[in-house]
Amino acid sequence: MIVAAVLVVFPLCLAIAAFSDLFTMTIPNRASIILALAFAIIAPLTAMPLSLISMHVVAALSVLGVCFALFALNIMGGGDAKLLAATSLWFGFNPALVEFLIFVSIIGGLATLMILIIRTQANTILAIGLPVPSSILLAKKIPYGIAIAIGGFVAFPSSPLFLMALEGLK
Repeated sequence: MIVAAVLVVFPLCLAIAAFSDLFTMTIPNRASIILALAFAIIAPLTAMPLSLISMHVVAALSVLGVCFALFALNIMGGGDAKLLAATSLWFGFNPALVEFLIFVSIIGGLATLMILIIRTQANTILAIGLPVPSSILLAKKIPYGIAIAIGGFVAFPSSPLFLMALEGLK
């Protein structure tokens, strides 16, 4: 049951956040809240030591602090900040967090370039009738939740809870 929770909750919350951000340019708070609550419930059930759980919380709070500063400077959206922090909770202070943040940065940069290029061709895309979400064409924001989700999917096999879930399958 714990293994199923680990393998379903994390990817499902990220997928919901990414699709919501793509189509509405908002990330539902419930995705970040469920990620945080699920970690708080699942981590102790996997016999993760309290000291390690504490380090995961410190990692998430550190990411939230940086994201809050970026939000205050109007560089990052609030939903992106909350999702990035809640996702970081699952990685903790270890190389998996660095891997996750690098993936998010690279994918986010590529997605931003692609979206900006698409926006320069918005009139042509609309005239041809290509199926591109209007939020991508018309909004001024970048749906960074997509990059956070993809980075999370790619780095998830390195996360401590995923590795503990694999051990539970043996």
